[in-house]
Amino acid sequence: MKPAPFDYLRAMTTQDALDTLAQTGEDARILAGGQSLMAVLNMRLAQPRVLIDISRTDELNAVRLDNEAGHLVISAAATQGSVEWRKSLRDEVPLLAMAFPHISHFQVRNRGTVCGSVAHADPSAELPLVLTALGGDVMLRSKKKKRVLAAADFFLGMLMTAREPDEIVEAVRFPLEKPGERYAFTEFSARHGDFAIVACAAIVTDDSIRIAVGGVADRPMVERWPRLQGDDLRSALNDLSWKLGAQDDAHISAKFRRHLVRQLGWRVIEEAK
Repeated sequence: MKPAPFDYLRAMTTQDALDTLAQTGEDARILAGGQSLMAVLNMRLAQPRVLIDISRTDELNAVRLDNEAGHLVISAAATQGSVEWRKSLRDEVPLLAMAFPHISHFQVRNRGTVCGSVAHADPSAELPLVLTALGGDVMLRSKKKKRVLAAADFFLGMLMTAREPDEIVEAVRFPLEKPGERYAFTEFSARHGDFAIVACAAIVTDDSIRIAVGGVADRPMVERWPRLQGDDLRSALNDLSWKLGAQDDAHISAKFRRHLVRQLGWRVIEEAK
């Protein structure tokens, strides 16, 4: 299939995009990398009147450290590849560096954007999972205001977010590595590069465990525990596997999804220790 007809605007500045969004609202969609959006348009699951292309907006193509606040700030037009190949990434946000090789294929990461994946809010996607696991933020901007939402408040459900129709995801903020934190990431998919059937991320300290799970509930989910061991940890993972409300689908049964939560959860926690 081909997209329904639409007008195309190449925004050369952020203000160009914001002005158009203010005028068109729900009739407009933002195009950054297009790796998710183009498929949606081709299937006519979305039929915007205006497509606003921000991919060549220089001021939105930035990746910078905010050492004072302790964040890696990734702007809306920055590609996944530009972040993945950042030499200092593993020292800055180790969990993000661990997740990138699991995201589709390098050709997709070369074009797709970090903010685009976050804005799309696929519950199986790795970047929303990492952002939620680390307690990161989404920076939203409209013509009238700016606001910042915690990732946990931004994701509302499958492909649903708290973004208003006249807002763009201007940037996302990933917290930098903290002393004493150790990280691990893994996922299960039918083939390398396919969407994750279940993905798990763990952040472990001497006193606590934080585990995030994607691909099961309608958004990334995070649990925090004390430093559990042995049967106590297995019991907590079993409770979590049921809490997430796994369902049967064309790919896998709910029973096997719960099994994966228990097994992958145990693996990432052990690796992070």
